[in-house]
Amino acid sequence: MTHAASGSEKSASFERTWGSSTSSGYCSDEESDSEFEQYFTARTSFFPKTRTDNVNVSAHVKQDEQTAWGKQELTTADIQQKVKEYNAQINSNLFMNMNKDGSFTGFIKVQFKLARPVSVPPPKKGGQDAGGRKAAGVKRRTSFYMPKDASKHLHISSRTSAREVIEVLLKKFTVVDNPGKFALFERSERHDQVYVRKVSDNESPLRLRLCTGPNEKVLSFVLKENETGEVNWHAFSMPELKNFLRILQREEEEHVKQIVQRYAQARAKMREAVAGSTPG
Repeated sequence: MTHAASGSEKSASFERTWGSSTSSGYCSDEESDSEFEQYFTARTSFFPKTRTDNVNVSAHVKQDEQTAWGKQELTTADIQQKVKEYNAQINSNLFMNMNKDGSFTGFIKVQFKLARPVSVPPPKKGGQDAGGRKAAGVKRRTSFYMPKDASKHLHISSRTSAREVIEVLLKKFTVVDNPGKFALFERSERHDQVYVRKVSDNESPLRLRLCTGPNEKVLSFVLKENETGEVNWHAFSMPELKNFLRILQREEEEHVKQIVQRYAQARAKMREAVAGSTPG
């Protein structure tokens, strides 16, 4: 399924909840009691909202074309030739290399486009947090937003899957969130349009890189939240789930209130019309 990159969105208000663990989308409160942890979630609605996209949604033909990059049947000789052509096009030392078993190794660059914060382990016991205060052994995860347009080069094999790339990236940044909350996307620019496609878990990013060449406009990799439409509730912790239930209840009550007010206003106008009308 092809996904379009979204434009800027309004900042969401935050809901407060208490618990004992956290993951992406939550931030610990430094002033909270040592026996508890305080979290904030940026998600305030479970209803889809209309989004203005500046990126074109690829048609099925375009999607199939991109997918075919990684499905080309290549012989060992084909791979050797492509590796040679690839290395001739780059101006750095990020070369690809063939192995005796027919596999190959090389580098891919992954950009981070995360809308929600990620969680990392707390400072070590007796250490200091970002504010210079002692951690005092409090069990707390620290959450922060990844810098805009942050990126990372990875040296991987042609046998490394997209799911493994995600796990390696999270490990390098000591992110403790569930890897299932993230997905790898390929991004390409053609004919003044930008196309984005989710890379399936078992695809080989390095193979895609080899088949398309080193040009980042032809193909680049982006790490984003795994927005599948189907929420994997098992990937969330108990405090998160409880907080989502509170948000859902509050939103339901607000919708009910709006409907009641709408009908009350309509009823009042009808009564005014009846009272002001002259029997004919």
